[in-house]
Amino acid sequence: MTEQEIHNICKEYNITNYSINPDGSIDVDGIVKLLYMGFEKLPLKFNRVSGDFICNRNRLITLEGSPKYVGGFFDCGNNQLENLEGSPKEVGQDFYCQYNKLTSLKGCSEFIGGGFYCQTNNLSTLEGIPLKLGSTLNCLSNNITTLKGFPIYVKGNLFLIYNPISIVDSSISVIDGRIDIGNTEFSDIIKNLDDDKMKILFEHGL
Repeated sequence: MTEQEIHNICKEYNITNYSINPDGSIDVDGIVKLLYMGFEKLPLKFNRVSGDFICNRNRLITLEGSPKYVGGFFDCGNNQLENLEGSPKEVGQDFYCQYNKLTSLKGCSEFIGGGFYCQTNNLSTLEGIPLKLGSTLNCLSNNITTLKGFPIYVKGNLFLIYNPISIVDSSISVIDGRIDIGNTEFSDIIKNLDDDKMKILFEHGL
């Protein structure tokens, strides 16, 4: 893709305050909004975006071309994604991937400064998300059956309701917020809850 073609695409989708890198990727100082465009694939290759990156409500089947770094939140919800390959390596705030067709979190960001929202997908495990989250974890309405891959620390609320969890793995997770697990099979093993910090103790055999 030539520089002129990149300029034309940026103009078409109202992308401003950008610079073009030698590899044809672009850095954007600000927010990128690419929603309701009908994309199956992003039209450009992004490198760094200082603000939010919003590509929800399209028909994306891949995240190829996504920025490597997003300073704000990253929203790829309401698409046709089956995994998160191509996600940014680092997201400064929340990561939204709800209402897709996710069966795997493979390729998820290595660092998420805010919360992770993957509700209403086809996930059977949380394997692939970072071990620590800066805010809420919302994974309600999936097919999660095991706690394998569950973060060790969530600085926010936990929503696990509407998941058929039946396998209790040995792990300790600290939740700094409200817990909503509904009528899952391990509801009775939550221990040591208080208003300041909630600890879920999952022990095999309980």
